[in-house]
Amino acid sequence: MLQTIRENSQGIIAKVIVGLIIVTFALFGVESLIGLANSEKAPAEVNGKEISNIELQRETELQRRQILSQMGEDADPAAIDEVGLRRSVLDNLINREILLQSAEGQGLYVSDQIIDQLLVADPGFQGADGRFDRNQFEATLRSVGLTPLMYRDQLRKALLMAQERNAYSLSAFATPVQAERLAKLAAQTRDVDWVRFSLEDELAQVEVGQDQLQARYDENPQRFMTTEQVVLSYIELNQADFVNPDAVSESDVRSAYEQELARFQAAEERQAAHILFEFGEGSEADIQALAESVRERIQAGELSFADAAAEYSADVGSAGNGGELGFNGRGIFAGPFEDTLFAMQAGELSEPVRTEFGYHLIQLTEVRETAAPTFEERLPVLKAELAAAEAEAGYVEALDRLADLSFSAADLQVPAEELELEIKQTAPFAQTGGDTALTSNPKVLRAAFSNDLLNEQLNSAPIELSREHAVVIRVHEKIPARQQSLDEVKSILVAELKQEQAVEGLKERAEALVENLSAGEALTDLDSSLVWSSAEAVTRDAGSMPLELNRAAFELARPEENKSILEAVELNGGDYAVLRVRAVHDPEQVDEQLTQQLQKSLDMRQAETAFRARVQDLNAAAEVERN
Repeated sequence: MLQTIRENSQGIIAKVIVGLIIVTFALFGVESLIGLANSEKAPAEVNGKEISNIELQRETELQRRQILSQMGEDADPAAIDEVGLRRSVLDNLINREILLQSAEGQGLYVSDQIIDQLLVADPGFQGADGRFDRNQFEATLRSVGLTPLMYRDQLRKALLMAQERNAYSLSAFATPVQAERLAKLAAQTRDVDWVRFSLEDELAQVEVGQDQLQARYDENPQRFMTTEQVVLSYIELNQADFVNPDAVSESDVRSAYEQELARFQAAEERQAAHILFEFGEGSEADIQALAESVRERIQAGELSFADAAAEYSADVGSAGNGGELGFNGRGIFAGPFEDTLFAMQAGELSEPVRTEFGYHLIQLTEVRETAAPTFEERLPVLKAELAAAEAEAGYVEALDRLADLSFSAADLQVPAEELELEIKQTAPFAQTGGDTALTSNPKVLRAAFSNDLLNEQLNSAPIELSREHAVVIRVHEKIPARQQSLDEVKSILVAELKQEQAVEGLKERAEALVENLSAGEALTDLDSSLVWSSAEAVTRDAGSMPLELNRAAFELARPEENKSILEAVELNGGDYAVLRVRAVHDPEQVDEQLTQQLQKSLDMRQAETAFRARVQDLNAAAEVERN
């Protein structure tokens, strides 16, 4: 065969083909041939620049991870709408590319030095000593699927886009007159009255006739179609049912205890006190000199350590207690502090030790080592641990057995008998879920309404509700959708019609009262059972009246020539009220601090409005092609 290939490769055609391949490699590289087999259009182009598939996939995966982390321990990846997620991520990438091109087109620039400073200062990339840790930096990025170069590029792009946004936020402004006017409006007060009509009282007076019920039912009978429902039979495995501490032998417990003793290492703990000379207004040299001076006075007997802590220590948590920190092991204190503490002898007073907080004087008072726990102390704990470990093994074995039995059985009877499990039933529920944790579980819902269970009458595979709980389900009864009769939905229609008629009746009463009061009639003459509730000099969002009335009171026009302004207002819960604004009081002076706060708020709003308009213009002008 090899000889045949060699002979055929000597021909003119073969040499021409090889020559063309060589030329292609030389001019375009090997990617030119690989690309022919793997050519795939970019998901989108923005002004001629492609958004790559790799970028889209990476951002989609990041978004998916965030969604799953928000779902918690029982997150189900199948619950994520992949199509919608991909579309949303692509839209975000397009918008980001438009903003990035705008920033680059204006010559904005971010230096490598600025990026380096931001990385070094990021607490997420710092080690226990508070300094930049390269290993932690790379590990953090790997956890989200990024390389250092990729992250630097993302950071650079984010800073570029932020520069353009900041240009708007730092240049937009509102005038002091606007802020002062807004402050006056905020401090304005109003004198108001209101009278309230109760929906509950109105409902008690409304009656619904049979003709009304029939007419409402006939309007749209389809709304009273039930949804398809199922009743499930199920058996469940719980790991907790396999836990049996009494079955654990003492020899097993003693063996586990001996293993613990072999691994046990006495942990040294040290009792210490300290005085913190905190970095503050003075220079670091002055603070260090003060610490050395206090140390000399303590050693000379002029001052006790406890008195020095009370007078000089900036650690408010320990200063009043002689600087006492109690017994502590390693891993509690900052590096230099801990290194010094565990190098000292009992009774020794340290030289000033510098940490990020300031200088410390440390006094070591006692050293002790933790003793190994006795067998009697560890017996109940080890017994529970061994029982839990055996239960897990038994649960896993039973789960495998359950999977085999439920797959081959025609119903749940065989697996239930083999594993000594009880067959249980649910109440009917629809595809939207039931009232219990089982019937509202997304995994159970998908299985229950799948073709295999709903139409083929099969058992489900074991559904793991958690790491320690699984069920096998089967459709016991399928309840098809049907049209409900008028008698079945009568209570719903009665409540619905009464609500509508009561609300409409209240509205008519309130509007009629507004009309009559506006014509100059008195409330007592119109209805002696109604009484005004009054509030003087009400502020915005005052708690002395319903929120809806307060809001409406400040939306109404200013009364003119001592003529009140009236309006009917619907309240939360369906009640109605008639509101009367009698007077408006403007403040003579406004709070300067409030004016300044409003000035900043107006500046931010102006900036946001201007930048939003800029983004809309960029999006309108951009040539975006989605593939």
